[in-house]
Amino acid sequence: MATSTQKKKAAPAAQKKKAAPKKTERKAAPKKAPAKPRKVKQETAESMAARQRDISVSEFFAKNRHLLGFDNPRKALLTAIKEAVDNSLDACEEAGILPDIIVGVEDLTNDRFRITIQDNGPGIVKRQIPNIFGKLLYGSKFHRLKMSRGQQGIGISAAGMYGMLTTGKPIEIDSRTGKNRPAHHFKIQIDTKKNRPEVIDDQEVEWDVDHGTRVAIELEGRHMKGKQSIDEYLRQTAIANPHVRMTYQGPGGETIEYERSIDALPEQTKEIKPHPHGVELGVLQAMLKDTKARSVSGFLQHEFSRVSLKVAEEICKNAKLSPNAYASRIGRHDVESLLQGIAKTKIMNPPTNCVAPVGEEQLVQGLASVVPADFYASTTRPPAVYRGNPFIIEAALAYGGSEQESDGPARVLRIANRVPLLYQQGGCCAYQSVVQTNWRNYGLGQPRGALPTGPLTIVVHMASVWVPFTSESKEAIASYPEIEDQIVRALQDCGRKLKIFLSKRRREAEAQRKYDYIKTYIPHIGIGLRDLLGFSEKEEQRIVDKLTGLLERHKE
Repeated sequence: MATSTQKKKAAPAAQKKKAAPKKTERKAAPKKAPAKPRKVKQETAESMAARQRDISVSEFFAKNRHLLGFDNPRKALLTAIKEAVDNSLDACEEAGILPDIIVGVEDLTNDRFRITIQDNGPGIVKRQIPNIFGKLLYGSKFHRLKMSRGQQGIGISAAGMYGMLTTGKPIEIDSRTGKNRPAHHFKIQIDTKKNRPEVIDDQEVEWDVDHGTRVAIELEGRHMKGKQSIDEYLRQTAIANPHVRMTYQGPGGETIEYERSIDALPEQTKEIKPHPHGVELGVLQAMLKDTKARSVSGFLQHEFSRVSLKVAEEICKNAKLSPNAYASRIGRHDVESLLQGIAKTKIMNPPTNCVAPVGEEQLVQGLASVVPADFYASTTRPPAVYRGNPFIIEAALAYGGSEQESDGPARVLRIANRVPLLYQQGGCCAYQSVVQTNWRNYGLGQPRGALPTGPLTIVVHMASVWVPFTSESKEAIASYPEIEDQIVRALQDCGRKLKIFLSKRRREAEAQRKYDYIKTYIPHIGIGLRDLLGFSEKEEQRIVDKLTGLLERHKE
């Protein structure tokens, strides 16, 4: 029998056994049926081909408007004004009219503005107005080798397209071609899918001008002051175009006048033919295909500048081709030989009557009208060539003046075909050339790899039949060795003139310091002589007057 102690020990064990949880059997979850694979419709060549379609150039730039300079509201406002002003200046100069330009900016609130640009140019023929303002890549300047502000036929129509995209409002145009002819008013939008104009309104109106054009665009923008503002663009335009009178009516109600500083138009430029040394293989092939000349010799003389009969025969000799070979039947291998023959032949540089520089005196007058300074210098380089395109580089500088910073970096104004470039400064050939120039040689301070310091404004202008911009927005000049070399040489010419001025100023400052020092001590010399020699005050004054007169004569 179990003792009482054994029973007491067994009781808790039994209780623990009873307290142990019962194991429950879990039912297995029903197995899910395997998911059926989703059927993905496979593309076929036919289905992919069905989605292919032409892309209109307007549609492309509507989606990529940053390429044209409309990538933010502030820049878009400036770009639209710049494109309209460029067109007005080109039209006035081609018609032989001294330009009078009125630029108006009206604030419509909520970052909406209405810009108006009016000129006194020759006006636009009625049938051409829709295409000029409502169709991208439409113009007369792209195919001409002649200096002009516009090049691509994109600018003003792109500005109108931007206004339509951001506000839904059409571009408005008033134009009159003569005193006895009616003025026409148009409202135009761009059909971006087809790149063609949609005329919303077309009517004759009363307009109290003899001839000219007025363009109005409502767009989304932002007006701000500063280095990349409308005010700065117009100031630099006045420097590069001293023959222009401009009136600016700002959004705050202020009016600024930029008077012309000369009353003569720039020289009229003439269209030239391409130069052989600038042609590429594909272009040469296309020219041979389209030419009306029968022989290769005739083709070379008719399609290119600076190619005489003698030069054409020399090119054919170097290419090992017959001068009388049919131009339209020449094969690809022979085209390559012809291109090599052109490269081996010495040909005179292209004519330069296709470009019109501002001029040294005119550039200084324009600069002086906007930037007050103590010293001005300018230079115009002889004509040069890149890729067969003639160009001329001009440079000017203004030093000193109360309005310029004395300790900060110099200010660089970049101009191409008389148009200021306000954006992408660091990527521009003109700016890089200023940095590369050693300004310490000319008496200025310059940190390594930076602009010179001091109260200095530097202007670089490139005039060419085709300015190599880095993008369609025309904001920076591409780097070509020939262009960089000419810019640096022009800056060095101006630097040497500045060095002479600064050296003379330092000599004058040193002479003035010595003069002031001696003049201060002349009375003390008189007192010393009186004490040593016992002179009277009258004799002392006579000695002081003689010494002062001698000092004044020496200064003169």
